[in-house]
Amino acid sequence: MNMHGFMTPADDTEVRETSPIERARAWIMERRWFLGIVVLPTLLVALYLFTYASDQYESEAHFLVRTSSGSVAPTAGVSAVIGMVTGTSGGNNEAMSVADYLVSHDAVDRLRREDNLVERFRRPGVDILSRLMPANPTPERLLRYYEKQVSVKYHTDTGITVVKVHSFNPDDSYTIARKLLQIGEERVNVLNQRSYNDAIENARRQLADAEAALAVSNSQMTAFRRTHGDIDPQATGQAQLGLVSGLQAQVSQARAQLNAMGGMISSSSPQYKALAAHVEALQAQLNAQSGRLAGSGSAIANDISGYQGLELRRSFLAKRYEAAASGLERALQQAQQQQLYLVRVVDANMPVKALFPERWRILLTVVISLLLVYSIGWLIAAGVREHAA
Repeated sequence: MNMHGFMTPADDTEVRETSPIERARAWIMERRWFLGIVVLPTLLVALYLFTYASDQYESEAHFLVRTSSGSVAPTAGVSAVIGMVTGTSGGNNEAMSVADYLVSHDAVDRLRREDNLVERFRRPGVDILSRLMPANPTPERLLRYYEKQVSVKYHTDTGITVVKVHSFNPDDSYTIARKLLQIGEERVNVLNQRSYNDAIENARRQLADAEAALAVSNSQMTAFRRTHGDIDPQATGQAQLGLVSGLQAQVSQARAQLNAMGGMISSSSPQYKALAAHVEALQAQLNAQSGRLAGSGSAIANDISGYQGLELRRSFLAKRYEAAASGLERALQQAQQQQLYLVRVVDANMPVKALFPERWRILLTVVISLLLVYSIGWLIAAGVREHAA
């Protein structure tokens, strides 16, 4: 049984003498399925690859996203388990988000506006099967083509993101790769700004609230001082208490002298009357000063009570303000420690030699695939013939 002619029955008769053209025709007819399924498509693919397909140049760049402390925690294996337990990511989520952003509609739209992306993929001389079609593609069409030409892959084991750009001109590949690194750095800055704002927004709000409350308390104390005409009622009360204590001592001393004099001279004596009048004057002054200290109405004791309440609230608000200021400082320090940086591990290279398309690899893949299809078809046809026989 001849494999090349599995669609036609085998002819065991002697082939008569024919012309070369007839023999060639018979040979072709005998192997027409093999030629049609394997040889002809292989020749067409080889013709396209080696005579028509445009060369493509690759520019490659590597970068990683790390924190200001320089740590980049991996997300695979034991480190991933530790990361889930401790809640630390080491910037991996941000690195993956940057890699995802570089192949997004936003990045493609920016490259289209700022870097002539469509024109770079439609250079004159590029074969029609490789170039971007049509001349003014929709965003969705451009993104699909862009994803075929640009590869951004994040490696979880090392934390390194690899960017590969294919185009039909060495300078185009280099320029696009450099632009993607710039877009990645700007994206990291945006993430930093958002993280910074989120981290300190609450601390700033608490500080502003504490500052406003403290300002209100200070205003209340100022109004109290103006209303009562006393800058420090507590100090005034201390001074008044000292004055009353002094008057009480003077009254006691004067009464002792008066009692002693009453035992020696008559109460009608001018000296006794003068000392008695002095005692009464001191007692009147003591009563007046005591009334001012702890009496009703505008007594100093009432002022001290109101002032102490305001002073206590002011002291509490001052401590609250200090705590809020310390909290803001800590938030700022933490935000700075969590700042992200894009580090260019390998900068974009200017390609010299076209590495794509990989013609021999593609051709070999096509040949193997076609041979596999042909073999499956031959086996099916042989089974059908055997079943029919």
